[in-house]
Amino acid sequence: MNRKQVYAEIEKTMGVVPEMFKSIPDDSLELEWELFKRVQLAEGPVPNKYKELIGIAVAAVTKCRYCAFFHTEIAKLHGATPAEIEDAVHYAKATAGWSAYVNGMQLDFEQFKREVRQACDHVRASMTKTEKAKG
Repeated sequence: MNRKQVYAEIEKTMGVVPEMFKSIPDDSLELEWELFKRVQLAEGPVPNKYKELIGIAVAAVTKCRYCAFFHTEIAKLHGATPAEIEDAVHYAKATAGWSAYVNGMQLDFEQFKREVRQACDHVRASMTKTEKAKG
């Protein structure tokens, strides 16, 4: 498709041709639009609401105000509540904080992996016991 055709498709889909698409060079515009549709708009294994909550979390950590605005508005469009949005941002804050700490302290990665697996095994066993007690 040429630029005019891509713009027509974008406008049909979004009701506007955002400036971010207008700044893309001719030789990659169609590819970028196709990728945007597949990744940002199409339903996939992860429902769009949850993809957008992930996008909000990533935007919070990368401190991109454009991304934070975009993903927040699209998450709302897909039914995200203010509590879900806050939870995604809080989770991002906690994850980024722990990432800074364990990386900065240069903890032993092999030990870290063993401990995470041990914790998961423990929780899995607890879940199995709970299920047996119920059933």
